[in-house]
Amino acid sequence: MFISSLTNRGATPALEQMWSYTHVRQGMIAENVANWGNPDYQTRQLDARAFQQALGEALDERGNDPTRPLKIRRTAEFRTDQRGRLEVTPTEQPTENLLFHDGTNMSIERQMADLAENGMMHETVTTLLRGRYASLQKAIRGTV
Repeated sequence: MFISSLTNRGATPALEQMWSYTHVRQGMIAENVANWGNPDYQTRQLDARAFQQALGEALDERGNDPTRPLKIRRTAEFRTDQRGRLEVTPTEQPTENLLFHDGTNMSIERQMADLAENGMMHETVTTLLRGRYASLQKAIRGTV
């Protein structure tokens, strides 16, 4: 109870949700890349900007009250369950005015750009979370 009240304060819950999101998105992009060249494969997507906007709205709604759960509004791609965990369901990426001769809609360049963007977001969130938990660990141990 005491530890959860410490970890539910500040940016930690948002960072945890963002870490979960980037983790799942990385796997989804890797799956898209792995299926490059498969006839009729339709790429899947997770809209990072929509998630960031929903996360910002959830933070605004929650305010500074650590007892209130961080509830992300439900969309076709993401939602939070009863325990506050993020659930993600990729959707089929709409065709960008281009359907290739093999029936796919994948631009490998777009996937590589998404992979790089997501990797940077994941690394940033991981670094911030590591710092927050390291500070908490120092406080518990009584070291400075």
